[in-house]
Amino acid sequence: MTVTAILGKKIGMTQLFTEDGRIESATAIEAGPCTVTQVKTMQKDGYDAVQVGFEEAGRLNKPQRGHLHRSGKLFRLLRELKVETLEEVQVGQQTKVDMFKPGDLIDVIGTSIGKGFAGGVKRHHFSGGPKTHGQSDRQRAPGSVGATTFPGRVWKGQRMAGHLGSARITVRNLEVIEADPERNLLLVKGAVPGPSNGLLIIRKAIRPHKR
Repeated sequence: MTVTAILGKKIGMTQLFTEDGRIESATAIEAGPCTVTQVKTMQKDGYDAVQVGFEEAGRLNKPQRGHLHRSGKLFRLLRELKVETLEEVQVGQQTKVDMFKPGDLIDVIGTSIGKGFAGGVKRHHFSGGPKTHGQSDRQRAPGSVGATTFPGRVWKGQRMAGHLGSARITVRNLEVIEADPERNLLLVKGAVPGPSNGLLIIRKAIRPHKR
C-alpha cells in the first residue's frame, strides 16, 4: 500500500513519563482504519489520488450509497489523499495505524477551534494603547489602520478585528510515541489542532527536520 496518510479523530491530551523520569504532554488520536473508496487517475481525472472513507455511517442518501457500494461499507467522512504510486492501490483496501512506528515524524492537519469575532489584541496580539494620560478607552484599541493622502485607503490584508479560528492548520514534525493497531490508537508528542472529536489528517512528514 502506497498511501502515506490516514484519517483520524482527536481523543484528547494526556501525560506520559519517559524512561529517564521526565513528563511529556501527548495527544491521543483514534487513527483509522480507512478504506479506499475511489482511485483517481491522471487519464480520467487529471491527477493521481485516492479517496478514503473513515467512520462508518448509519444512514446515507442514494447517491452516496451508490458511490460507496464498491467499497462494501458506508462512511460518514470522505477525504482525498496523495499517493506515491497507484500500482498496488485498489478500492476496498484498508490503511491502518501500523503504517507509523514510534520515533517517526508526522504532520498533523486539522481545523482550529473557532473563537468567533475577536478584536486586534486577541486576534493579532496587539499591545493596545497607552494606559495613562487620559486614555480611558484605548486599552484594547487597534490604533491607526492607514495613512491619509497616500494611499488614501486601507491596505488589503491589514490586520484588524475579525473572525478568529476555524482555519486549516498544519503542525509539522510531531514525534510518534506509540502506535497500537489493535486499538487504532496513535500517541503523538505535543498538541495537535482542533477540538476533541475533530477530524485530523495524519501524514508522514514531508520536510522532516534533522535531530
